[in-house]
Amino acid sequence: MKVRGQRECKECGARWSYYQTGEVACPDCGSLHSVGVDEERSLHTATAATLDLSPIRTDVDDVPTRRLADRAADRTQAFTQGYGFIEAGELQPLDDTYLAAMELRHVAAELARKTSVDDDEELYFTELLRADGGERPDPEQVPDSLRAMRGLAYANAVKEYRSDLRAYLDEHPDPAVDSVLERLSTHVKRVRALDGDVAPREAETLVSVARDIGRYLIEDEEAALAQAESRLDGLA
Repeated sequence: MKVRGQRECKECGARWSYYQTGEVACPDCGSLHSVGVDEERSLHTATAATLDLSPIRTDVDDVPTRRLADRAADRTQAFTQGYGFIEAGELQPLDDTYLAAMELRHVAAELARKTSVDDDEELYFTELLRADGGERPDPEQVPDSLRAMRGLAYANAVKEYRSDLRAYLDEHPDPAVDSVLERLSTHVKRVRALDGDVAPREAETLVSVARDIGRYLIEDEEAALAQAESRLDGLA
């Protein structure tokens, strides 16, 4: 959506940045009566949501994994739902914190449903609990029983990023990107149709392609777009 980022409270006159708070309510008096004061609206899909998994990490040795997984699923869902990649008109990269949170959301939901959790699944889950620091396990670390969760998480993340890429391109058209985006979309649809059950390296390639396209648009790096096409050529 397009918004005026700087807002002014009609009640007390306080000013604040909607881009930083994500709220139309006045941070000083709480009034909902505010107006945008910027001359122009900017495309903005990013949220002010933050992710803190430290309370869950603290309980790892004392609380059953399934209960921790249930809590992690709730926290990551709240963080990832509505997450966007355009901030005040500027396209942002597909970041590791979002990717790790998306995977933790899927893995945690899966483990919370299971009647028993294997040792390798529990270990991997604890690794994912560092998602709030932007840490992602290597593809080789993914247990076979959870590879579909990673594949689906990454496919969904790339799908959301592609949606924002399209919104950004509506404002900044670039025909050179269109065919690459369509090819990426085809692969994302395939992985989602398979419920994510693809090799972790293939899921990682989708992320790399999306990041290449983002880098091309953000930094005007033509080699990045060529790299995206090359990566797509390597997919089945």
